Amino acid sequence: MTTVAKNPPPGTPLTPNFTFRDYSIFFLAGAICATATHGAATPIDVVKTRVQIDPALAKHSLLQGGRKIVAAEGPRGLLAGFGPTAVGYFIQGGGKFAGYEYWKKKFVDLSGSQEKAVQYRLPIYLGAAAVGEFFADILLTPLEATRIRLVSDRTYATGLVTGFARLAREGGIRDMYAGFLPILCKQIPYALGQFTVHEYCNEIAYRNMSEETKRNLSHLQRSGISLGSGVVAGVAAAVLSQPADTLLSQINKGHGPEGSMAHRLVTLAKQAGFRGLFSGLGPRIYMTAFLVSGQFAIYGQVKHALHAPPGIEIFKE
Repeated sequence: MTTVAKNPPPGTPLTPNFTFRDYSIFFLAGAICATATHGAATPIDVVKTRVQIDPALAKHSLLQGGRKIVAAEGPRGLLAGFGPTAVGYFIQGGGKFAGYEYWKKKFVDLSGSQEKAVQYRLPIYLGAAAVGEFFADILLTPLEATRIRLVSDRTYATGLVTGFARLAREGGIRDMYAGFLPILCKQIPYALGQFTVHEYCNEIAYRNMSEETKRNLSHLQRSGISLGSGVVAGVAAAVLSQPADTLLSQINKGHGPEGSMAHRLVTLAKQAGFRGLFSGLGPRIYMTAFLVSGQFAIYGQVKHALHAPPGIEIFKE
């Protein structure tokens, strides 16, 4: 990891300068890790989404719901929405990871000193995750709306291109971004849990090692620490984002009253109740633990393979 300079000369940034090539690698690594994990999790996500929005499956477990979908639609039913998932998360993953690296560096430099950066590392993590995710979600939202329509209605379109074209033609920008607010409500808490908890788990792991042990860690060992931290971060991300994930599925299905998005979200939340908002949380915890841990593992491997600089470390000693 790249550490923050303790006593830099006046006018010198606290952190090393990342080049355009560096950020390109961050984007590519984030795109690959997000696409690989979300693509692999498509069958789980299909069942989770159907459990959330289909009354006939609402009381079924992940396994039971999957069996019913396969019985009714065949194995291909579990791959509904794969195209939008792969493309959407390629763009979103790249933007999120590269954005986090960029804004984390900016906020560390703005802190003015290593001591301040360490003292305010929590707001730095939260701010970098939130801003990076916000811009990534602008790109993700139309593709996520397409995915949910393909999953919830098997007759909606034959795939990504036809589904996206139908959504744009029939609903325009309004329907394409109808889910933007709930996506933000889902993805920003998800990113906060993902990055912040991962950073703190890494900090705890490294703080309990001697300097000699840390210096002698192999790349594989560091990857193992990142993977383990990712599992914990995935659980946190699932819990924080579950209510908005449920509401997002309802909005994109067309449920809820007319009116502003905020009014629709509040009404749907009241109708669902606490239990309904957390429907499907169990399967989603397993899914996000896999997603987040896998993403950090793949992200680190791709960066290492392409000789990208390490991320910035502001751990408390």
